[in-house]
Parts: sequence; C-alpha cells; structure tokens
Amino acid sequence: MFGLNKIIPVEPNINFLRLRRNFLIISSIAIIASIVLLFFKGLNLGIDFKGGTLIEVSTKNTSIGELRDILSVSFDDVSLQEFGNENIILIRLQNKNNQESIETINNVKDIIQDKVVEFRRSEFVGPTISSELLYRGFQAVSFALIAILIYIWLRFEWQFGFGAVVALTHDVIFTLGLLSILNVEFSLATIAAILTIAGYSINDTVVIFDRVRENLRKYKKLELVDLFNLSVNNTLSRTVMTSLTTLLALFSLFIFGGEVIRPFALTMIIGVIIGTYSSVFIAVPTLLIFKFRPQDDDD
Repeated sequence: MFGLNKIIPVEPNINFLRLRRNFLIISSIAIIASIVLLFFKGLNLGIDFKGGTLIEVSTKNTSIGELRDILSVSFDDVSLQEFGNENIILIRLQNKNNQESIETINNVKDIIQDKVVEFRRSEFVGPTISSELLYRGFQAVSFALIAILIYIWLRFEWQFGFGAVVALTHDVIFTLGLLSILNVEFSLATIAAILTIAGYSINDTVVIFDRVRENLRKYKKLELVDLFNLSVNNTLSRTVMTSLTTLLALFSLFIFGGEVIRPFALTMIIGVIIGTYSSVFIAVPTLLIFKFRPQDDDD
C-alpha cells in the first residue's frame, strides 16, 4: 500500500460536515453563476450543433497538424480529426447555408489539392439537423438523471435519491458553466463526457451511501452528523485514489491526445474534480437538509 498511507491516514478523522453550510452556499453561488453564464453567454457550439460543412479526405503522407496549419490561414473556425486511420481525415468548417458550403468545399479543394490523394465525400449539416442533435443530446442527459433518481430511490430511501440527483445536477450545471467560461467547443463528444461524468459521480456517491446505510445498522445511537462524517472518512481513501488515478489518465489524454480529443478530456477532468467534491460536500449534507432519518428497526 505504498503511497496511499502517505496521502491519507489509514483511519482519517476529518469533520467534513462542520463547514457544510459554507460549501452549500459556495456551490449555490457557483450554480447560479453558471446558469446566468449559460443564459447570456451560452456554450461554444461546434459544427455538430451549429451546422456546417464536413469534408472527408485521404492524404498522402501529410499529417493532420500540417493540414490544420494550412487551412487555418484561410478559415477561422476549422477542426480536423483522424477517421479510421491516420491517412483519412475529417475536416469540419462553419457555414450558414448550402450555397456557402459549396463555395467552402471548392476553396478547400483548391488549397489542399496537392496534399490529398482523394476527396472521399463532402456534405452540409443544416441548422435543423443541428438543433435536433442538440435537443437529443440534452434529452439524453435529462433521461440519465431521471433514471439515476429512480435507481437510487429504489435501492435506498427517497432522501438518498434526491441527494444523488442534487449532486448530479450540481455537477452537470457547474461543468457546463466552466465550459462556457473557458470557451471549450461543445460537441457530441462533450455530451458523451457529460454522461460519463454523471456515471462517475453517481458511482462515488453510491459508495458513500452504501457505507452510510451500513453504519446506520451498526451505530444506531450515533448522531447523524457524526455517522455521516464516519461514513465519508471510511470511504475517503477509495474516493481520493480513484479520482487521482482517473485524473492521471485524463491529463495524459489531454496533453498527448491531440486537438480533437482535448475538449472531451478537459470536460472529463473538470467533471471528475467537481464530481468528487459533490459526492462528499453536496450529496451527504443534502441528507440532513431533507431531514433524513433512518427507518426504525426492531431490535
């Protein structure tokens, strides 16, 4: 167990709930600020949601970075990614209508013709399709939150279900607010990251809730605040080490994964940090706000 005991004591005794009101106030302010940002500034929507031109090309010993540098001179909003293998590249550019898209395709062909073996396909993604994708994306996130609420409600008492969904909603809105501040491109990959964050966060929360339920049976006369603190401390090493190992992988992905994967990795990094925080400082204190009381057991 080298390293673990250096970071966290074998049996930590930290009073996490002592400052629960402070953390809840800070989180509430952050959520309100995120909602205001999303309403007035919005997200940096990518081609998946704004519409534009998609061009698939087959290159001849030309790197994706070289193509990006060439196209960036003529186009302000261009993104490239490998598709299948390193010689097949997808080029995405912003356009408002089909006529503008045709002009863009012709311009791209003229600029990179000597770097490309074949122009495999080109298409225009209209605003109607983009709006539908955005609607479906948020529908998927909403459905995931509702499904998680039902699952937690069935597995635990109703207060646990609300506590988990409050923490999840906090994670999603806070993450979206930070994406807006950082102007990170919001694409279908970002939606996937948001859903992954929801799953990661609920996993942390369920581990703590399981320990809470177990301790409720073991320490029936212990004050709820003390019992919740004990449960969080019992699972602290697992929570911290899981988050650290996940973040190590995500930082590697962010640094070495390239431009295309970077928004996904950054979203995940933000979400894992916020999710770890909310599992301890939002989900558990919410049980006290909802006046959670253990069901009476006959001894």
